[in-house]
Amino acid sequence: MPILSNLKSTVFLLFLALSCCKGQQKQADIPPSEVISTPSAEIKVAANRTEVYLPMLQGKKVGIVANPTSAIFHDKGYTHLVDSLVSLGVDVKKVFAPEHGFRGTADAGEHVKDGMDAKTGVPIISLYGKNRKPSKEQLDELDVVVFDIQDVGVRFYTFIATLQLVMEACAEHGTPIIVLDRPNPNGHYVDGPTMMKEHASYLGLQPIPLVYGMTMGEYAQMLNGEGWLENGNKADLTVIQLENYTHASEYHLPIRPSPNLPNDVSITLYPSLGLFEGTNVNAGRGTEFQFQRYGASFMDSTQYDFTYVPEPNFGSKHPKEEGKICYGKDLSQLPRMNEMTLRWVIDAYKNTMDKSKFFLTSGFTKHAGTPVLQQQIEAGLSEAEIKATWQDDLENFKKIRAKYLIYE
Repeated sequence: MPILSNLKSTVFLLFLALSCCKGQQKQADIPPSEVISTPSAEIKVAANRTEVYLPMLQGKKVGIVANPTSAIFHDKGYTHLVDSLVSLGVDVKKVFAPEHGFRGTADAGEHVKDGMDAKTGVPIISLYGKNRKPSKEQLDELDVVVFDIQDVGVRFYTFIATLQLVMEACAEHGTPIIVLDRPNPNGHYVDGPTMMKEHASYLGLQPIPLVYGMTMGEYAQMLNGEGWLENGNKADLTVIQLENYTHASEYHLPIRPSPNLPNDVSITLYPSLGLFEGTNVNAGRGTEFQFQRYGASFMDSTQYDFTYVPEPNFGSKHPKEEGKICYGKDLSQLPRMNEMTLRWVIDAYKNTMDKSKFFLTSGFTKHAGTPVLQQQIEAGLSEAEIKATWQDDLENFKKIRAKYLIYE
């Protein structure tokens, strides 16, 4: 029997290898504007390590949590993971789509609808509509769930919340989950305010800093290990690791991770400028420089040389300050950040003439994870003074984080 089993496995892997070469001639249905750069040749994402995880899917009914970043890279470009697995004969029963949708066409915050993928015929189940957690019925016919989504390492970026809820559902149902790991482009530091449990939301479900310095695979291990899944359950978790990656690696994302993160600059600035999402200030939505500038019509025009006008576009159907002249700053030439900074939020607040127009209090608290940050800014504290209040929480988190790191 062992010889027969090994023979079957060898034949299966040979079939997969040959099929994969054939399947890779196709490009994923992602608009050309979604492509940022060529992937790093040194770092191999877990999705590319087919020899490791494909045997785990043999003869299984598979569900996949995926979006446009779920790609297998090759010398001709890339192929979407779902397209590849279907072409390889893997029995993909359904795709679970997070915020922005499976093929990435929905605005931030816009509900994603259930449907059928036109390319593969695979049913699509929304995790960003009426429910954000797979139901028992949706998992009933599955033997395993594969999770493969590119993260950017910021707590209010909703895909880590999706990961937690999928893991909870799998743990409750006894369904194994395989996380295909990807680099964290902001994984080289830990910074920002730590979320208070009483302010948990889909923009932050756990008491972690705003920038947490972990890959999806590492964070999944933390969710399991710290008992953070609902009722302290633990998922049957397998993490397929990256190759040749460290937290110091400077990784350029080949595909934009969401419609409003178009390039490396936006991704490195997102931890800092993302806080503007909890204010009435525009952070570049409605332009081609999302999260690379900020401004508003109600800011003091005498303090700024830079202006722009947000208009509806691919990334935002109705951007804040639509059609208005925004006074602010252009940050599009900044190098890679090694910290999360408050200086631009503080600058914008100081130069808002009517302070009552600045904060969307509930939204800002959800993004910051705490009401304290708004109070500190309103009180006129400096960035250094505010950051000093974070340090004990950051050091405590780093000790917990260290237990789950896979990469140096």
